[in-house]
Amino acid sequence: MAINAISATKVAFTDQPWPIPLDELPTPLLTVDRSALTHNIDTMATWCRESGVDLAPHGKTTMAPEIWQQQLDAGAWGISVATAYQAEVAREAGVRHVILAGTSFSPEALARLAEPGSDVLMWLDSVDGVRIVDEALARGGATRQLPILVELGASGGRTGARSLDAALAVARAVREADNLVLAGIAGYEGALSHETDAAALHLVDDYLATLIEFRDLLDGISFADWLDRGGEVVLTAGGSIYFDRVVEALGFRHDPLGQRGVPTRVVLRSGAYVTHDHDHYRRLTPFARTETDVGFRPALDLWASVLSRPEPTLALLNVGRRDTADDEGLPMLLEAYRPGRGPAQRVEGAVVGAAVTGLNDQHAFVSLPAGSTLAVGDLVRLGISHPCTTIDKWSEIATIEDGRLEPRLPLVSGRITTRF
Repeated sequence: MAINAISATKVAFTDQPWPIPLDELPTPLLTVDRSALTHNIDTMATWCRESGVDLAPHGKTTMAPEIWQQQLDAGAWGISVATAYQAEVAREAGVRHVILAGTSFSPEALARLAEPGSDVLMWLDSVDGVRIVDEALARGGATRQLPILVELGASGGRTGARSLDAALAVARAVREADNLVLAGIAGYEGALSHETDAAALHLVDDYLATLIEFRDLLDGISFADWLDRGGEVVLTAGGSIYFDRVVEALGFRHDPLGQRGVPTRVVLRSGAYVTHDHDHYRRLTPFARTETDVGFRPALDLWASVLSRPEPTLALLNVGRRDTADDEGLPMLLEAYRPGRGPAQRVEGAVVGAAVTGLNDQHAFVSLPAGSTLAVGDLVRLGISHPCTTIDKWSEIATIEDGRLEPRLPLVSGRITTRF
């Protein structure tokens, strides 16, 4: 069997030079609008700068070092990750400060993460975890202490010590460990709620107040070894829904130069803002709760073809769970184009009243109103909900430039590689 020199990917089957009309590429196809991406990166960087805190955006959203670099260039202090593999990708990409919002127990991985070149700040939430990691670092031959952020959780949340006494015990264990150094405190308020009503915001605020209380129970001596190494005490929280509450609660402690006491750096870890979305984060972002002209733009689009119209009110698209998230809502039909001999033409009204009702591995079921003009072969643009669990299905993301400023099918200008 002959093997082509150019391997097919989900973005393109050939080495045809960019730009390429979108309807000449195979579907399904995930695109990111570089204009919207840049807008979101700059908007968040400006907001953090004006709010007086730092940002280590969660890199798991895109796992794209090219996008991480754009975030760092805009002023991000570091990059957050969730696994040892993701942390190593960040190290390979030259990220200086990496927050590992998780724990590894692998001696080989831990020793690697402790190596000079980057500071990987890993989370721990139990005395048992401290013991296991400390012993693993010794077995792995670590040559440098691994910085640790003690995670404080809350009842009903995710990971994290469930009481101040338990968190203080973890901090003491870290200080006594040979291969660890206490570098700060971490928390995640987003595990407590996905709502934005008064009760949810009160729950979040109470948790953040406890995070400050935990910090105040640790004196500067607790962090002496880390400070001697040139670090600042890191106080980190903040996803993409409540980052405004985090700044209100923790922002006053941001003092990386130590002008008011122990050098302390308050770091947000928001990640999904970078591409935003058409539903979940569009509704829940802090910018949707305030009267402001500031806001993020949905940068991702998912493109699919109509495969079948087997019933008057049913269409099947060639996109499914292997291509898009459905954990925070199903994709939404935004518009349709009809390819032909010339440029594909927008079909006015074709998706009005249409809705995705379910997904299989490679198919989307679309309910149509009676008389719908959506036809087999039409190219449909869909909005997604929850970028993190959509992008992870793509080793490459096609790029477009200002693709939605006019009602025409955009050109694909290139691609961005991910490292999932």
